[in-house]
Amino acid sequence: MGPWRCLLLLPLLAVPLRAQQQQFMEYVERRLTLLEERISQWHDQSSRYSTELRDFKNQVLGMLEAAEKEREAMRAEAESAAVRVDRLEREVDYLETQNPAPPCVEVDETLMDKQVATAKQRKNEKYTKLTDCSDTIASVRAMKILKRFGSTSGLWTKDAAGNSEKIYVFDGTANDTVYVFPRMREFTLFSATRKAARIKLPYPWVGTGHLVYDGHLYYIRQQGLSFQVIKFNLANKTVVDSSVFPAEEQIPVFGLSPFTYIEVAADEEGLWAIYATKEDEKNICLAKLDPGSLDIEQMWDTPCPRENAEGAFVVCGALHVVYNTRLPSRSRVQCVFDVSGTLAPEDASLVYFPKRYGSHSSMKYSPRERQVYAWDDGYQIIYRMEMKKKTEV
Repeated sequence: MGPWRCLLLLPLLAVPLRAQQQQFMEYVERRLTLLEERISQWHDQSSRYSTELRDFKNQVLGMLEAAEKEREAMRAEAESAAVRVDRLEREVDYLETQNPAPPCVEVDETLMDKQVATAKQRKNEKYTKLTDCSDTIASVRAMKILKRFGSTSGLWTKDAAGNSEKIYVFDGTANDTVYVFPRMREFTLFSATRKAARIKLPYPWVGTGHLVYDGHLYYIRQQGLSFQVIKFNLANKTVVDSSVFPAEEQIPVFGLSPFTYIEVAADEEGLWAIYATKEDEKNICLAKLDPGSLDIEQMWDTPCPRENAEGAFVVCGALHVVYNTRLPSRSRVQCVFDVSGTLAPEDASLVYFPKRYGSHSSMKYSPRERQVYAWDDGYQIIYRMEMKKKTEV
């Protein structure tokens, strides 16, 4: 084919090429138009979603703001309720009545009558102090929970007068076996009673009012309607002495601890007995005990009511009664009776114990350590006390 023929074919081939280019351009334009429509649709949806998200965020912020206001209102109400509860706990009025109690020795009736008459003559007399102790409790300085051991009710203590570090544990309110741990460390670490020595008592105890004092155990035994104070030598495991507590028709001394009829306590002045009788069932009575003969040296009617009382102890000749409620709340010392008359009840500090598990079934004051060994719903607790002079309260 000659050159002149190729030149004739070029116009004929150019027509199909332009048609194809036109179709391609139209296709690209359609695709771009479709893509633009999709981008526009996505933009509209994104704008709508952003608006909805902003509205939802504003709604949530409003709800959080309202919830925060309600929380603040509830906290204010709770604080107000706590203040009212504290105020109510301070507004308990005590009624003063009287209560008799003769001395306690297992002797013939003639001697018993003489001792009762002597005790009645000295009833409510001013107490002549044996020591120069003039301290009183200002507050609970610290609290330490040792462990949980045994029943919900019980007693644990050290020797209130001696230097022994032994821990004595009375599990329950009616038993005859005392567990003895050599030191606080062993009591804290050992979880089983098999690690402890055991002392089998000749008679079972009743309640949680017992005391270890100067190498002897003073515990309460019930015989029919009467109660005995048993003095038991812990070294040779023998009964040294015993006496029938002379109060008639005894009733539980604490309203919240119906298992305790006599609480034997120790302080810087010696031994005391805290009890109550049916003759004056509203109030608690106090008696000074001779640790050697178990005679009652002197006794007092106190203005401290039994109702809502859960325990008591004596500090420098002043009875401190601890109160709670039927539904356990914070325990507090709300009645103080000083036998020497140097501390007026209205001048005593209102001492609160930190709220724990329930109410105390026993509280034993240690005069040499200035702390209280408490049993709270099976937990063994130590309260360290902050002291003040009576003239400073």
